[in-house]
Amino acid sequence: MEFSHYSVLLQETIEQLKIRPEGIYVDGTLGGAGHSSVIAGRLTTGHLIGIDQDLDALQAAGKRLKPWEDRVTLVHDNYEHMIPRMRELGYESADGILLDLGVSSFQLDARERGFSYMDEDAPLDMRMDRTGSKTAKDIVNGYSREELYRVIRTYGEERFANNIAKNIVEEREKHLIETAGQLNEIIRRSIPKKSQATGGHPAKRTYQAIRIELNRELEVLEKNLDDMIDFLDNGGRICVITFHSLEDRIVKNIFRKNEHPCTCPKDFPVCVCGKKTKGRVVTRKPILPTEEELRENSRSRSAKLRVFERIRQES
Repeated sequence: MEFSHYSVLLQETIEQLKIRPEGIYVDGTLGGAGHSSVIAGRLTTGHLIGIDQDLDALQAAGKRLKPWEDRVTLVHDNYEHMIPRMRELGYESADGILLDLGVSSFQLDARERGFSYMDEDAPLDMRMDRTGSKTAKDIVNGYSREELYRVIRTYGEERFANNIAKNIVEEREKHLIETAGQLNEIIRRSIPKKSQATGGHPAKRTYQAIRIELNRELEVLEKNLDDMIDFLDNGGRICVITFHSLEDRIVKNIFRKNEHPCTCPKDFPVCVCGKKTKGRVVTRKPILPTEEELRENSRSRSAKLRVFERIRQES
């Protein structure tokens, strides 16, 4: 199956990155290289570093970026290791960083990847990095009821997380839960029919939760966003595209904290904590897809783009 991924908010992201032909840019979630192919095409003496933990994505990106291979370096890794990998390559700063946190169309549509609840025979996999050994099947069959409840309630914001966790544990005592169809049936039994009538497929929140837990998505984002802002050169920008409220909240709060890091009480006449601003939040409100984009790709409906610009203080 050909790797495909609709590049959400493409023009908006490129515009916000303010690409300089001689600049250094990092795409931490390379995917099919939709955004990166535009970035690379605008570089002359600059360089693009594309990072992805999915080997299928890297292979596809390599083909797409071949016309600009002299100005592109591909790295197989999770973007949590972006800064040390950049330093290994000899870079001490970047002019722009992009994170597109969505699951690619390829990952959703490839049955064997197990990301989608739509194929009842699909295995419970959901690994973004297939070189890892742990899969969604291990979470479903190995986590305690309390752990399953925590994951589904916290990362899926699922009201019926307790029912789902209880029924998963009861079912797996009879046999292993190995396919999307088996898990879907448990979820359907766990959610009242009235609640299933609205809000789309009843399994979507549980699948989102398991995927986030397996791939440590929120943890990686929260732990590394500050360091990426620090890595930006003066005037450099970081653009982050999120697809659900949990990611968006993390990005919004970290951007805000980097703009206004002072922890002094509000009634203090002067700052004594010594924490200085690292830049400014460019997007007071997130940039959303246009109606035209929504018509072309319904999966972009929940996308939000937030942008932060690094302003280094003179020493």
